[in-house]
Formats: sequence, structure tokens, C-alpha cells
Amino acid sequence: MKTIILILLISLHVNASTLHMSISASPSRVNPILSTDSVSSEITRWIFNALITYDKDANIKMDLAKSYRFLDDTTLEFTLRNDVLWSDGEPFSAEDVLFTYNTIISPKIYTPYSSSFSHIESVKMINDYKIVVKYKYPYFKALETWMMEILPEHILKNDKDLMTSKFNQSPIGTGPYTLKKFSISNDIVINANPRYYEHKPNIDKMIFHFLPDSSAKFLMLKSKKLDVGSLTPLQLERQIDDNFKKDFSIYEDLAHSYSYVGLNMANKKFKDKRVRKALSLAIDRDEIVDILYFGHGRVCSGPFMPGTGAFNKDVKAPKQDIKEAKRLLKKLGYDESNPFEFTLITNTGSSRSYAAQIIQHQLKKAGIVMHLRVMEWQAFLNTVVLPRKFEAVLMGWSLGLKPDAYSIWHSESSKKGGFNFISYKNNKVDTLIKKAEKIVNQKEFDKIYREIFALIADDNPYLFLVIPNSITVVNKKIEPVSPSIIGVMHNVIDWIKQP
Repeated sequence: MKTIILILLISLHVNASTLHMSISASPSRVNPILSTDSVSSEITRWIFNALITYDKDANIKMDLAKSYRFLDDTTLEFTLRNDVLWSDGEPFSAEDVLFTYNTIISPKIYTPYSSSFSHIESVKMINDYKIVVKYKYPYFKALETWMMEILPEHILKNDKDLMTSKFNQSPIGTGPYTLKKFSISNDIVINANPRYYEHKPNIDKMIFHFLPDSSAKFLMLKSKKLDVGSLTPLQLERQIDDNFKKDFSIYEDLAHSYSYVGLNMANKKFKDKRVRKALSLAIDRDEIVDILYFGHGRVCSGPFMPGTGAFNKDVKAPKQDIKEAKRLLKKLGYDESNPFEFTLITNTGSSRSYAAQIIQHQLKKAGIVMHLRVMEWQAFLNTVVLPRKFEAVLMGWSLGLKPDAYSIWHSESSKKGGFNFISYKNNKVDTLIKKAEKIVNQKEFDKIYREIFALIADDNPYLFLVIPNSITVVNKKIEPVSPSIIGVMHNVIDWIKQP
């Protein structure tokens, strides 16, 4: 009997383990259709589910949907799982899917994700566990559209204003975890959901420690107070030792993201294409990769990722050419007595402030005066980016596995709530994006996107900088951990943390 009790106690100790991670900013809203920053998206993905998702090899995998089939080129049918409960115990059904769709397309909701649903003609419930989606035309992301997480109809149907709802800080979801604690500028705590349809996660609790200072985050990691984290190239190359490598497994790969300087195209300073080209020519991207990333990254030449069919390998990132940059600016009336001058704003808690200082120094060689402001993330997002009160911003952008240019590069996405906050507009790009949306043949689609790639790179609305390497570390006491194109945390619900 004592042996049985001991085994049970050991088992409970393992299953009641806590996973410690970090966040550098507070989430804005823990609501999938309103989460537009990376921290909010990180938290919401544990609390909500979509109809479909990706498996570790980036293949389509069923989630809340049990199966799907195309009835014809424009009609998609989903059969839903009938064993899913919301975290408050209410059953999930097709009503929730229909409610989420109607909420996203509502004119009262400002969400950049509505663009993906604009291609849909109708969504109809056949019964509690079957829906039929009718598209206006064959759409290349008909399936991927439904990777949007689903909201609970029974909780939100009488909510007068979702944009300011209490739900955004105390959500009810179907995901593997539930939100226990939310407060601005503090730790976020999520607990394992005992009602999760696959099984209750083995890791009982996740704590996202609020660490806006990157040095504090690194010290927490080195002292083993964090279980999962990321390293900068400097930390990897110079600041960890053999003891760290004994405690942590290191996974490195090209990130699905890039850094960029976004120029406010509504500002008269950047209207002339020659100004934007001069700024681009004044930047030495290879130097940024070497100094800031110690070679753990590559120069970014445009808006779509290497390795995808949309990547245009014939477009090369410009090499620094100070002489040509000066010549272009001089033709526009700028010289030593009248330098081109602008302000770049970025956020704390990342390497961007260092990148901004390098760029500031590089531009100075071309006679360009760049003033620099560094702000806390939420203040940066809410007072600068969203209201578009900036001349230029230094930011990063994460990309999905299937490129979709509409949300950033189509002029329609410059409306309130859209991701085209730099107000970029190119009529040919607009036309090509709309044309590609109706093409399901992958080769034809890729050919159009490579043309879009070249047009955007030539326009320089973004000064594309670097595609960094993603360097993730995981406590070796955790298993089973395996690298994947979608990241190492694809199977967290099966992780076990040994004492």
C-alpha cells in the first residue's frame, strides 16, 4: 500500500509541474479576433482552438473540426467534433462557428483578420455539428481561413461592445489552458484545462513572467528560473557556458519573420520614391547581420520568406551605396546645409533599439539625420502605431506558412484596424493581390506573388532589414521535445517536466 501511495504521489508531483516562460510586454486583448500583437497571440493560442491547424510538418490537421470536404470549387463543408466543451462546461457547436464568423465581419468590429473572411458569400448551419461555407469564387486560402480561433456564442451573444468587453481579459475558451491571472505589467498565469478534448495537459500550469528588460530575462534563464526561452546571437556566442548547455537543449533555425523600417507613406517626406531608395541604399544590412546577429541570420530582400514559392530570388537586397544615396538626395535639394531629417520610433524589450542605433550611424554617412525614440511596447502600439502618429517605425513581422499579401500590402488594408498602417498603395500590386486570391493552382499563384515581391521591393515602403535565426532553448528536464517548422512547442500538452 505504501508503495502504491508513493507512486501516486510521484505521479501527482510530475503532473502538477509548472512551466516557466517570459513575456516582454503585456497582452492587449486575450481575444483571438482582436489580438494583433505577438504577446496577445501567444497567450490566446493556448486558450482557444480553430477548426483546423497545422501539424509539426505544416500539414493540415483537424482541431475543432472532425473532418472537411470540398463539395465543389467554392463550397466547403466542415463536420465538427461533438466532444468539445468550453472551459465553463458548455458544449461547443456550429452556433459558435457561425457567431464567430458574423462577429468578425461585423462593421462594429475593427479587426485585420476580417479580410480573410471577405471572400465568403455565406456560412450556414446544417445541424449542431455541420456547417457549409460558400465562397464567392475559388479562393486559395479557403481552408486556412478557418485557422482563426472560435469564440463562445453563449458568453458573447449579448455583449454590447466586444472591443471593450471584460471577456478580453477573462476569456472562456476550448483550448488546453484557461486564463487564471491577468493584469497589466505583471505575470500571466494559465492553468491546464481538465475539460480539454484531447486530454488535460501534463504541465499543470504555465507562468509567463513579465520581463520587459532583456537582461533580466537572460539572467532568469541562466539561473534556471525559466524553462523555455530564446537567446540572442550575442548570448549564444559569448554569454553562455558549458553548464548552460548541460541544462538546456538549443534549437536554431531561420525564423518566420523579418525586421524592417516602415515609412509612413501618408507623410510628404516619403512621397518621392527617390527618397525611399536613398534611405535604403544608405543602410548596410550585412553589417547589421554581423554586428547585431553575429551571423545568425540573413539579409532580407522582400516581403515573403525564402523557401516559399512566393520568394523572388532574382530580387537582391541593395548593397550600401553612400555615393548614390547622396546623389539622389542632392537632386531633391538635400545636402549638408539642408539634410534629410526624420524620426524613427521603436520599442524597448528587444534588440530593435540596438538595430536603430546602427541604422542611425549608417544613415549619418549619407548626410541623413535620423532622430530616435524608444518606447514601452503598449505605449508604442497604442499611441504611435495604431493611430499612425509616426514618420518611421522599426518593427518586426511574423509570417504564416502560406503567404497572404492582402493584410499588409493591399490599399484596402490601410483602413482602421488594418495592418497596412504605413498607408502603402500601388494600383498594380492591388490588382495582382486580388487576381491571386482566385487562383488555386500553386504554380500560377507563386508566379504572381513573385511579381508582387519585386514591385514592393522596388517601391521601398518598408526598408527590409534582416531575417533573424530563431534560437530557442528548452530545459532538458522536459520531454518529449522535438524541433518542428512550427516551433518546438507544437506538442506541449504531452510534455512532462521531471522534478
